[in-house]
Amino acid sequence: MSFEWGILLAAFGGGLFGAAIGGLPAFIFTGIAVLAAFGAGLGGASFDVLGLVVFGPITGPHVTFVGAVAAAAFAARRGDIEDGKDIITPLAGLGDPLPLLVGGVFGAAGYALQVLLMNLIPPFQSGFYPTYIDVIAVVVVVFAVVTRLMFGKTGIFGNLDAEARERGRWSTGGDRVWLAYQEGFLQVSVVGLGTGLFAAWAATQIAAFDPALLPFGVLLGYGISATSLIFLQFGFTVPVTHHMTLPASVAAIEVVVLGGSPLLAILVGAVAGILGAILGELSSRLFLIHGDTHLDPPAISIIIMSVIIVFGSLLVT
Repeated sequence: MSFEWGILLAAFGGGLFGAAIGGLPAFIFTGIAVLAAFGAGLGGASFDVLGLVVFGPITGPHVTFVGAVAAAAFAARRGDIEDGKDIITPLAGLGDPLPLLVGGVFGAAGYALQVLLMNLIPPFQSGFYPTYIDVIAVVVVVFAVVTRLMFGKTGIFGNLDAEARERGRWSTGGDRVWLAYQEGFLQVSVVGLGTGLFAAWAATQIAAFDPALLPFGVLLGYGISATSLIFLQFGFTVPVTHHMTLPASVAAIEVVVLGGSPLLAILVGAVAGILGAILGELSSRLFLIHGDTHLDPPAISIIIMSVIIVFGSLLVT
């Protein structure tokens, strides 16, 4: 992957726009872009819509979401908003260009780090199918850590108040919670099971129909998950599931390309969905709920799952 100055400038714009509309809305647009790309792929489009649009400077989370997270933390540090973890509020409403410019700078930096990591971390090749450590998620987490160190006051792992110390870091309570309706490990595992099954099935069916559509099939569940968060933006208690559907799809396709049956692939995808779900909840308790800036649990889970899938594939082969 080569560095391009034009994309860097576009990424500045993407990070600024992400800050202007808020982190969650920016990520919802990622999901919408994935679904649109799926349609384009089925239609035979030759344009690199995944690389240049979905995970490029327009809707790539490493640009727009990174910019929004940094801008929210910066705004909270200045007292413009109450919560530095706020990824819902559009910061354009503050009427202050500085947080938006911070978002732009972080968006551009997100693109630059993506290029660097894509050149440093080679893919694992299973036949015709390359499997990657998820660089997009790595960039999101790296800059979330940078954001907390720059604009937060709680450190990477957060500070425990008296009540939290009494409960223990790994127990939720009060406002120290990510998603109250999703925090139970049985609950989140069941959600991971269901979303993992449908995402894995979709990926295997699309790959069987046309291997050229495999990248779109892998991302279909992820796109549905991300787009569904529009209801969360509106206040409904929908689950956050992209860290379940993406590993499920990737794991299922890995099984297929290594010679496993579609049924085995779907079952492995279900397991990956459950593991992704549990890792997301554990990550929230370790990094998010006791901190004062947003450090994304799904991105952490996706990184861990991508490493597990890559090294699991290496062991099998």
